[in-house]
Amino acid sequence: MDLVRLHLETYSFLAGQIPGTTPAIPGMFPAMFPLATGQPFGALPVMPVQAMTQQATRHARRVYVGGLPPTANEQSVATFFSQVMAAIGGNTAGPGDAVVNVYINHEKKFAFVEMRSVEEASNAMALDGIIFEGAPVKVRRPSDYNPSLAATLGPSQPNPNLNLAAVGLTPGSAGGLEGPDRIFVGGLPYYFTEAQVRELLESFGPLRGFDLVKDRETGNSKGYAFCVYQDLSVTDIACAALNGIKMGDKTLTVRRANQGTNQPKPEQESVLLHAQQQIALQKLMLQPGAVSTKVLCLTQVVSPEELINDEDYEDIMEDMRGEGEKFGTLVNVVIPRPRPNDAAPGVGKVFLEYADIDSATKARAGLNGRKFGGNQVVAVFYPENKFAQGEYDD
Repeated sequence: MDLVRLHLETYSFLAGQIPGTTPAIPGMFPAMFPLATGQPFGALPVMPVQAMTQQATRHARRVYVGGLPPTANEQSVATFFSQVMAAIGGNTAGPGDAVVNVYINHEKKFAFVEMRSVEEASNAMALDGIIFEGAPVKVRRPSDYNPSLAATLGPSQPNPNLNLAAVGLTPGSAGGLEGPDRIFVGGLPYYFTEAQVRELLESFGPLRGFDLVKDRETGNSKGYAFCVYQDLSVTDIACAALNGIKMGDKTLTVRRANQGTNQPKPEQESVLLHAQQQIALQKLMLQPGAVSTKVLCLTQVVSPEELINDEDYEDIMEDMRGEGEKFGTLVNVVIPRPRPNDAAPGVGKVFLEYADIDSATKARAGLNGRKFGGNQVVAVFYPENKFAQGEYDD
């Protein structure tokens, strides 16, 4: 009893000395928790409301991001998604960054990205397939997401008015560009037109959805696209046949946008072989010389020996100019000449620059295959940027 009395007296003494505590009442155990001023006797301290709210809503404020490149880290992911959310108008919790926390599993290449609010997390779901550091990533709900509970906390669907085009995505994901069978097509030459990319992809069948991603300021292709086939069974066939194909100075990267690794089934092998043969033909058609430009390159027209004499050279220039003007407004004629003791680029070629692509197209149709000085002319389109820089050896 003496020991118990000693403990009680000591506690009573200390309680009376600590500011904000109530002195012990003789004969009674003091309160287990010190009471704040004005707090009713017997009340227990509680977790702050904000902390409780954050804990209760975390499952609805987090998004799963899969397929991250090896270079990704917490800071780069947080910065990227905060910037993207601001760009699409997805921030609803006021100024500042939408992302408050990121956890990355580097081994499995995924992250959990925590947003400030339930509504911002729902808006982030519209970012599925966005390109992060050169690769499309999956944006999904985490496994602990509770749809019925989340419905009571805020919107569970992205705002339909998000400006997804600002980050290269198609609003509503393009009638048919959602789901596991969506294909990512990367490494496209920038000069490929939308029609040419579609033609290449449609070698395997009609498309249900297609989107060639373009720069929103210039309207130029960013070099990648997404598509979904009407017949989903050709998805893996198309990926296998197209992936790794050389297109000009580029190599295509074609795979499921969710980074799946499914391979064609054995019974699809014959279809794949046929498709690869089609692609070989498409590849020839889509080389730079087949892409319409305002510049035409003629070969098999003149020999280097014919260009040495100044008088002969001028005659050939006049002949080429006269022929070229038959098809439209001719801006320039360039015929590279041999240089003493030096291999001049483009010798033996004739370049015709027109005011518009239509004239150049007519000239190609009219000159290709014609006989000129006993030779059969080959006429192909030539990249305008190379011509402007004086690069004639392509």
